[in-house]
Amino acid sequence: MKILIDIGHPGHVHLFKNLINKMTKDGHEFYITARDKEVAISLLNNYNFKYYNRGKGYNGFLGKAFGMLIIDFKIWIQALKFKPDILIGGVGNLYIAQVAKLLRKPSIIFDDTEHAILELAFVKKLATCIITPDVFQTDLGKKQIKYAGYHELAYLHPKYFTPDLKVHELLGIDANQKYVILRFVSWNASHDSGQSGFINEDKIKLVNELSKIVKVFISAEGKIPAVIEKHQIKIAPEKMHDVLAGAELFVGEGATMASEAVCLGTPAIYVNSLSVCYCTDQEKYGLLFHFKNSNGAIEKAISLLGEKKLKQDLEEKHVKLLETKIDVTAFMIWFIENFPMSEEIMKENPHYQYNFK
Repeated sequence: MKILIDIGHPGHVHLFKNLINKMTKDGHEFYITARDKEVAISLLNNYNFKYYNRGKGYNGFLGKAFGMLIIDFKIWIQALKFKPDILIGGVGNLYIAQVAKLLRKPSIIFDDTEHAILELAFVKKLATCIITPDVFQTDLGKKQIKYAGYHELAYLHPKYFTPDLKVHELLGIDANQKYVILRFVSWNASHDSGQSGFINEDKIKLVNELSKIVKVFISAEGKIPAVIEKHQIKIAPEKMHDVLAGAELFVGEGATMASEAVCLGTPAIYVNSLSVCYCTDQEKYGLLFHFKNSNGAIEKAISLLGEKKLKQDLEEKHVKLLETKIDVTAFMIWFIENFPMSEEIMKENPHYQYNFK
């Protein structure tokens, strides 16, 4: 089978990497088109994936509308050369749905972002199938297939990821030094419009207060206040999950990174005016704490860090979470290899997914 995958976000590299490696070994052929966004290209290079760089994205409503035509054309040209049997995309990937329609080929979109309303409205009309976590709150109709898991478990499940225990050496700190990871986002994504997290004054306060207790490292999109720039983490992008696994706590505005922390057994404080389905689910396990803004978030972080065995005490909850979820990568591979029969199987018997534990 020939499969074209479009990478629109660094997280999609992680989402599909195990699938690509396993299916390539089984004789399938892949072609990757990728947006030059943040560290996506760096990650593709690190994993030795061959790809076509379709360039950076476009900002603003008119820019995005014009950019869609350009990107569609670029992917379409690459697809004409590759001649895929099926096209795959991540969250809200309208480009793949549109190009697949032009080529009269099936498209499968793996989505977990229900607040990307505009993208979903078009994707559900054009895509052949949309696969979402079962905690996804939006009904996408007859094309939607739900599974018990999160995108992050496709690459951070213990079956696929073993943390590097030498992260302290990587970070240049003592082996017994506890540390936290903070994440600040740029708010440039279309689904971030009108949303917010920490204001700059509270970012500074957060860093100052937590620095009294632990070592603080910041991962950030765009600029942060100059006074806390010295805390920015300087590691290779592919090492971030090792660092997250070793952290005592995660505090940040990014839902994906908060979920990654939880999947690795690191408690997370998610600070964002927006609720997302998978973080809401993780709250139920007592592994994630959601605040609409900074009010109470800094105090909660200090409180959690005051617990001597924070991560050890949460391990039972982490194990319980993993036990209720499927092997997402194995499910994805089965679904793609057996499509469209797999779609019919899941519609008739959704419990079939639990064969992938």
